[in-house]
Amino acid sequence: MKLTAMKSGSDVRGIAIGEDATLTTEAAYTLGAAFARYVAQRENLPTERITIALGRDSRISGPALLAATAKGIASTGANAHDYGMCTTPAMYMAILTEGFTPEGSIMITASHHPWRLNGLKFFTRNGGLGFHELDDLLALAENLPMDALTQEGKIDEKPFLPRYVEHLSELIIEGVNPDVAKPLLGLHVVVDAGNGAGGFYAKMLEDLGAWVEGSQFLEPDGHFPNHSPNPENEEAMASIAAAVLRMNADVGVIFDADCDRAAIVDRTGKEINRNRLIAMISAILLENAPGATIVTDSVTSSGLAEFIQEWGGVHYRYKRGYRNVIDEAVRLNAAGIDCPLAIETSGHAALRDNHFLDDGMYLVTLLLIKAMQLKQQDQELGMLIEGLKEPVESDEIRLPILTENFTQTGKAVIEHVLDYATYRPEWHVAPDNREGVRISFDLNGELNNGWFLLRLSVHDPVMPLNVESDVAGGVRHILAELEAALAQTEGVDLTALRAALAK
Repeated sequence: MKLTAMKSGSDVRGIAIGEDATLTTEAAYTLGAAFARYVAQRENLPTERITIALGRDSRISGPALLAATAKGIASTGANAHDYGMCTTPAMYMAILTEGFTPEGSIMITASHHPWRLNGLKFFTRNGGLGFHELDDLLALAENLPMDALTQEGKIDEKPFLPRYVEHLSELIIEGVNPDVAKPLLGLHVVVDAGNGAGGFYAKMLEDLGAWVEGSQFLEPDGHFPNHSPNPENEEAMASIAAAVLRMNADVGVIFDADCDRAAIVDRTGKEINRNRLIAMISAILLENAPGATIVTDSVTSSGLAEFIQEWGGVHYRYKRGYRNVIDEAVRLNAAGIDCPLAIETSGHAALRDNHFLDDGMYLVTLLLIKAMQLKQQDQELGMLIEGLKEPVESDEIRLPILTENFTQTGKAVIEHVLDYATYRPEWHVAPDNREGVRISFDLNGELNNGWFLLRLSVHDPVMPLNVESDVAGGVRHILAELEAALAQTEGVDLTALRAALAK
């Protein structure tokens, strides 16, 4: 299998366990060697002066893949530092941290995906590799002369996680009360690490005075036996919500396997993820930065846009994909627009104050600081989003594209819908549409209280369709309108849309 076939956005990902494995130790070796050479070229240094750091999540394939990647790095004459169990955000923070500062780093993880999968995420001084940079790396790997990999760089163990914990602890101390040793005393937090890499967070909170009784699945287990390590997974969120209610805790926090995504649960067991999570961190940031722009992905709700506006901010929808929203936020800041946050509904959140690194633990740490501040005032974290209007109905449907050139077909369907909208006065094309086609509707005599977004998937031959309505029956009405618009189009399977209408 070609290495380029394992590209997944800005990461490499594949099956790592079993006879059908594609991300083998041989592939990892090649990718390690290629990345060492890639970084050396970027730094304009010989490989012998390059150091690459390596970390992994709890997956059972992680140790073997890390060892193979390290050997690949060393085969070029570069040095490899093994950080062991770590988090994805920490792998970039190491590049910026005095006493470490490798020229590049690699995190071995497949995020929230099933245990048989694994992957590699690559970082340089400029942050995570973008889509096109990964193309360059994979092209280098595909053409690497293996018989030239004869040098022997050093492979050392050098844990970074304690320094990362220290960094998060300092944030809490400074944010709550720098004059006390245990600033979280009195706050009850339930931590769910999903048996991924983030179990250490509970001990860190406990050392700062928090009560963490009821925390669960803190021990690393690469089979993820209790629930999917995914803050969007219904079973996972129900599990942390039940734990919070059982323990009568103030807040619950949950991470994915490599801790670049997170969500929380408030005291009532209410899930704070997706639009609610974006609203909460936006409210906290806008308190100190009125007028700031919040960049989100394209599927956020109309209620969220109104909420951000009511808090004095500007809501800026952009393309799906965490690298897309991060890169756009960076671009806006460079253009002089105050933009402190780029965040996806998936839970990827990157803040300007944290180098626009998507870091679930950094996000949760800011939320816990606010939770403690509010508790000291006899208030609760959930009050921040009391004004968030949530849809009465919502649905997400995936429409398979049946043609080989799925990108061209998808674009043609989107153009067809846009053309169709020009002849339908009740169809309103969203003025801030930056991905696919977003159409709003005036339902039951009210304005802009329903919408759909039809777009191309980032990777797959699929057109995701998101629909929301603020009135009962609105989703079905919108789907019927869209089904009529698409009825004569070719190349897209409408079975799922028609099944939703038949419910």
